Amino acid sequence: MTHILVVGAGAWGCALALHASSAGHNVALWAHTAPRASLPEQVTVIHDMARSAADLLLLAVPVQHMRGIIAHLPAAPVVACSKGFEATTLRLPLEMLAEMRPDLPAAVLSGPNFAHEIAAQRPAAAVVASHDAELRENVAHCLSTHRFRLYSGADPVGVQVGGAAKNVIAIAAGAVIGAGLGENARAALVTRGLVELGRLAQALGGQSATMAGLSGLGDLLLTCTSSASRNYDLGFRLGQGETLADILASRSSVTEGVATAPALVARGAGVDLPICRAVAGLLAGQTSLHQAMSDLLARPRGNE
Repeated sequence: MTHILVVGAGAWGCALALHASSAGHNVALWAHTAPRASLPEQVTVIHDMARSAADLLLLAVPVQHMRGIIAHLPAAPVVACSKGFEATTLRLPLEMLAEMRPDLPAAVLSGPNFAHEIAAQRPAAAVVASHDAELRENVAHCLSTHRFRLYSGADPVGVQVGGAAKNVIAIAAGAVIGAGLGENARAALVTRGLVELGRLAQALGGQSATMAGLSGLGDLLLTCTSSASRNYDLGFRLGQGETLADILASRSSVTEGVATAPALVARGAGVDLPICRAVAGLLAGQTSLHQAMSDLLARPRGNE
């Protein structure tokens, strides 16, 4: 039995704690405040990480709050389970870990996973990626079950880029449908968005081919087609004419793509990212949805 500490008691952290417990591990869940989810007695809720003896850490706090937590992590291999670019430094989760805690072996877990479905033990798959082959294999073996299939990946940069950028494309996909522009437009946008993910991954040292996997295409399919996606829903409501401020005020959960979009565009300076840039401009109030779509359609034609 492995002692697992899940850091972060939001929907995703609670889902991971439930999953790890059902996989037969001894699980503790670090929570800043009391979790909203109902947890089995096998999951111990703690408020002091320093006293936790863990064999594996699952870091599930939102990326924008991750820096304040990393310094306090106990000494154990860590799996970054959150998606995005840090707004202030433009870093990915594993880059923050390498900067602040180079003593901790690190991997990333990403894929097309809604927290409520993982918590309900519905079938799903994801990828665990790290440059450390032994670590990624051990984590995949530790957390895989007959309901949650984990693959091992050697491209942590590409996996992180896919997980972060798909939230931005999902906002665009939701806006297209919310504005009544049609399914054809969404399909075209998502397909070209996948190309942007590949360009960005390659520019940052990853592999464009990773975008054909679970953390790229898989996550895009999920978040760009389901109203259960917070990012898609935000885009949908923007497309219907609501303001960003009103949408954010109506929800308590984090919509990762809002902070990720400008950070991604800044980190990808020099990379051809027209859809991501259009989303960043829309969120910043620098362009309207109509103008953004007109600009995208007016781009010079090229070869696919």
